[in-house]
Amino acid sequence: MNVEPSLRAASGPGYRGRRLPLRFWTYVLGALGGLLFGYDTGIIAGAILFIRHDFRLNPLQQGLVVSSLVLGAVAGAVAAGYLSDRFGRRRLLLLAGAIYAGGAMGSALAPSVMVLIVFRLLLGLAVGVSSVVVPLYLAEMAPTPVRGALTSLNQLMIALGIFVAYLMTFLLSGSGDWRAMLGLAAVPAILMLAGLWFQDESPRWLVAHGRTEEARAVLRRTHGPGEIEREIEEMRRASQASSTLGILELLRTRWLRRAMLLAAMLAIFSQLVGINTIVYYAPTILSAAGFGKSVAILSSVGLASLSIIATVIAVSIVDRVGRRPLMLGGLVGMVVSMALIGFMFMSSGLHTTNGRIIAVTCLAVFKFAFSISWGPLLWVMLPELLPLHVRGTAMGAAVFLNWTTNFVVSLLFPVLLAAGAGSVFELFAGFGLIAFILTAKWLPETSGRSLEMLELEQFSENESDI
Repeated sequence: MNVEPSLRAASGPGYRGRRLPLRFWTYVLGALGGLLFGYDTGIIAGAILFIRHDFRLNPLQQGLVVSSLVLGAVAGAVAAGYLSDRFGRRRLLLLAGAIYAGGAMGSALAPSVMVLIVFRLLLGLAVGVSSVVVPLYLAEMAPTPVRGALTSLNQLMIALGIFVAYLMTFLLSGSGDWRAMLGLAAVPAILMLAGLWFQDESPRWLVAHGRTEEARAVLRRTHGPGEIEREIEEMRRASQASSTLGILELLRTRWLRRAMLLAAMLAIFSQLVGINTIVYYAPTILSAAGFGKSVAILSSVGLASLSIIATVIAVSIVDRVGRRPLMLGGLVGMVVSMALIGFMFMSSGLHTTNGRIIAVTCLAVFKFAFSISWGPLLWVMLPELLPLHVRGTAMGAAVFLNWTTNFVVSLLFPVLLAAGAGSVFELFAGFGLIAFILTAKWLPETSGRSLEMLELEQFSENESDI
């Protein structure tokens, strides 16, 4: 998808189109954290088939190898929110890149399962940091008219990372070289470090920390003089509106409590619908359905490529269609597909060729529905719902809930799958139905307005609560 023309058209007459390639690469390099997020979470899906054989793992140990990264991400997400508010988005992304590189090489050289788990925990720290800071950085750097599309680059990179991970596991499945699968993640990590070293800090973070001249210098790359001052003034007003209050005082206001609850709902239910059981365990699920290892991994490559296509579509339409219609429509597809997969397992329909085709089709529908809706839009809406003064800290709390739920689901899934696969998928369908009801009732539409406008509207409407 060519994002550049839409950026130029959407940014108004003050936008400096000649500087677009430089700014566009800022978005791409920022989103590289998403690619590493996707690769390191997705690579284990195929690698675990060979790791469990080499280290003779039982189901619980398999869950620990997979979920150790998620446990590290929980810690990384908690720390990243506060640290990004204090030290800046770009510095945290550079730190994440260094951890990605070291963790990948350590995992590839692990002599035992315990050492592998330790390095997976370390990688999880980087994944947790990326999951908080990449969408923050993209949202705060992006022009308002295409903020949804540019923030969705995070999910597009995550999907691309998962696709590359599945492709590598398929190409290396003949040799079973899981060490090469894990170690290849060091390559994009080094590219991320090298590229971000020359990129700008978020102008919104700079304004919030009184570094207005530096923020002007960043905006000068893409905006005309009139646009720069208007942007700076909006950022200053939004920052001052909430910076007079501490986090505890802010939590006593109705509008921020509501924003935090909405962010928590999105973060938790994006995991309870079951997406990462597909990401981490798609080959395992397909093997349980009767497919061979190589066929199961190849089918996973197809699912990952479908996810990329769906995310590209989401990037193209999110700022025109809006957030709510995509979120609700995606849930319909996810609920129906999970319910049908559960029925196929419970009815023993997977013993037939037609049953296996139906199961793969349902997985494909689920991946497409998630990737066009909750996949990219979770990371778009979290920065939109939260105020600048505590955006990093509050988003860190929301992503902490996301990763905690992810950890519980990924740790228990192998055990639950062995106990009865059908009921697990029906449970995911039930969570999806609850998410649909809550989304339809409470989620606001946030497209078409700047981050500052969203914050100032909520602050002014609820000022009497403070």
